Amino acid sequence: MYGLQQPPSTSQLPSQLPDVGALPTALNPALLKSARQIYRTYYEVHPDDVQRPIGIAISTKTHRGKLIFGGKPVLLPNECFIPISQIEPGLH
Repeated sequence: MYGLQQPPSTSQLPSQLPDVGALPTALNPALLKSARQIYRTYYEVHPDDVQRPIGIAISTKTHRGKLIFGGKPVLLPNECFIPISQIEPGLH
């Protein structure tokens, strides 16, 4: 019964959908805290490194992560990307 429902046609959808990239992402506070710790630790160990990361790819299960310096990252199914703009404000 439920499997036979059709998705709404384009005429039933709102004329303007919000840009997904423009919406703020709701993050788990524990993930954000872990990302900030990863970022802080990296710069304590590498104080002379001038390259700024674009964010951190972090596991939602283990809270282990890596700084991303290149382009848009490819994430594993249990990972999320936290942009540097969401990490830095809480460090100061």
